[in-house]
Amino acid sequence: METTAEREDSPVNPTRDLSEPGAGVGRLFMAGMPGTELDGDTRKLIRDHGLGGIILFARNIENPLQLAALCRDLSETARASHGRPLFLAVDQEGGPVARLREPFTRFPGNTAMGKDPAPEDRAREFARVTAKEMALVGLNMDLAPVVDVPEGTPEKHLRGRTFSEDPRVAARLGSLVVRGLQENGIMSVAKHFPGLGKAPRDPHHHLPAIAAPEDEIATRHLPPFRACIEAGVSGIMTSHAVYPALDPTDPATLSKRILAGFLRDRLGFQGLILTDDLEMGAISGERGVPDAAADAFAAGADILLICRDQDRVLESIKRLRQKLLRGEIPPARLHASLDRIRVAEKRFLKDAKKVSMERVRAYFGL
Repeated sequence: METTAEREDSPVNPTRDLSEPGAGVGRLFMAGMPGTELDGDTRKLIRDHGLGGIILFARNIENPLQLAALCRDLSETARASHGRPLFLAVDQEGGPVARLREPFTRFPGNTAMGKDPAPEDRAREFARVTAKEMALVGLNMDLAPVVDVPEGTPEKHLRGRTFSEDPRVAARLGSLVVRGLQENGIMSVAKHFPGLGKAPRDPHHHLPAIAAPEDEIATRHLPPFRACIEAGVSGIMTSHAVYPALDPTDPATLSKRILAGFLRDRLGFQGLILTDDLEMGAISGERGVPDAAADAFAAGADILLICRDQDRVLESIKRLRQKLLRGEIPPARLHASLDRIRVAEKRFLKDAKKVSMERVRAYFGL
């Protein structure tokens, strides 16, 4: 009898129901969840739709023991349902964006790191300690580092989050963080490609346009991403901004020119491309989440991030499935993303240790 796991590794048949866990469409999505315990709707997303990942926020985290129990329950549900692990992610950048609060170790953030007398030592320390504490509670993906290169005072939402105005410094520190996280078992995701350092508006609310010629993008904003790729970064997150010099029409998250043409073909990146949250105003206000999810996938994204509304996750799975069934997106596009997801799972999650409440208690002195 064919098992669910065997069906997942078999070629996709476009005539079957592509919302089934074995068909793989759900594995393209990373969703948020409402509370601090595994709820019924999240369980159904994992069990019935083969959800690929969960992103956790402050609303989901009370303390290390509660978080460890939640990650354990999420992982066990996924493995029992379809024999595969989940990507379990947080934004743990340090400074203003840190979902793990005390008693987790707090770091001052990238800007403080870049100004430290020994910035490389601080980068290694941040990555090593952060990876150790994340792995201890069952997390496996850090949506960090931010490697945007600002000009002057960065837009408010990026303040404290960037390493330096010098792309060489951002490249060096960013690649050290990538290596440190991943050498200690945590997937790293560099963001926000191809660079938000010149954004005049916050994409959480509005769609910014980056007024930079292609040579400036290449020499100022791309070096940190190149360095992270050379360091073996497992994922790169897209930016919700229009870059007229690269694509005058679509924001990077939805642009085949930027994701497939620039990031894949020109820079040679073969890891996971993750969208930023598709519910952010820059995307949802322009196009709507289900259409944006399908367009981002068609453009080259592998992981589609929807951080709050699970109804939108279900609608997006349905929309993407319809486009695949109608041939508007070729099945080969799905195969390519599922292959990259399998590679990442094998590289980082195959030998992941089970969560131990005893180790969590001992480490945090609980």
